Order: sequence, then C-alpha cells, then structure tokens
Amino acid sequence: MSVTPTTALPVTVRCPFCLTMNRVDLSRVDQGPRCGECKRPILLDRPLQAGADDLEETIRSASVPVLVDFYADWCGPCRAMAPLLDAFAGAHAGRVLVLKLDTDRHPAAAARYAIRGIPTLIAFEHGREARRHVGMADAAALKTLAGIG
Repeated sequence: MSVTPTTALPVTVRCPFCLTMNRVDLSRVDQGPRCGECKRPILLDRPLQAGADDLEETIRSASVPVLVDFYADWCGPCRAMAPLLDAFAGAHAGRVLVLKLDTDRHPAAAARYAIRGIPTLIAFEHGREARRHVGMADAAALKTLAGIG
C-alpha cells in the first residue's frame, strides 16, 4: 500500500489557555492539535482571539489565507456577525484561519491596519493584505474575502 504524504500547512498561533505560541499544521486540524506547553486543545474550527503582540507572527507564518475580524464588544453589527464567523471558521477549518482582534483592547494594532469602522474584515495571503471589507458581510462575501469563493 502506498502512502501519499500530505502537504503541511503550518501556522503559528497562541494557545488560548497558557498563551504559548505553537506551530500547528492545518492539514492535520482534524487530528485535534494541542498546545505543546499545557497540552490543552487548540480549536481551529472557530475564530481565535489575537492580540497586537501575536497578530503579525500569525499572519506571517500562515500558509493559508487568514481572515481577521477587527471588532469591539459594544458594536451591534460585530455581535451580529459573530455566529456567521463561527460557522465560517468551522466550515473552512484547515483551509482558512479566522482571527478576531478587539480594537478597544488593541488600539495600536487597529491604527496600524487603518481601521476606521467596525466590523472590518481583512484577508491576508502570504503575509500581506489581499482584500478588505468594512461593515456586515454575508457568507458569500466571507468566501470571496478569504479567496475561496
């Protein structure tokens, strides 16, 4: 029996529990990646919280498109989009990495990306901004932004 090697899809993400940066292979997301430090699961079938200190590294290290939701907790449209982003991340786990960045907690990162209104969704490919959408987006718009639609 011949075994076909799977192409690795590496990305570096922060463990939501112990905050350790971990290199994860998105081609093996179905095997349930775990943090190398605390051994807890790194769930990539939902948006991951990002901070100003790890956003750049995650974007640069990703071998798949990264869709970043710049949001704030008080924003009604941001809250309304959350279930859609959750579903999108789950449906496209391993093909697209979805991150969320709270613009109130990380104003310098919001300024660096020239966020003028929220929600703002920015898709990154190969470490660079590829597409941007300001305001509410539907499932078709998310697919287009991520470059898979």
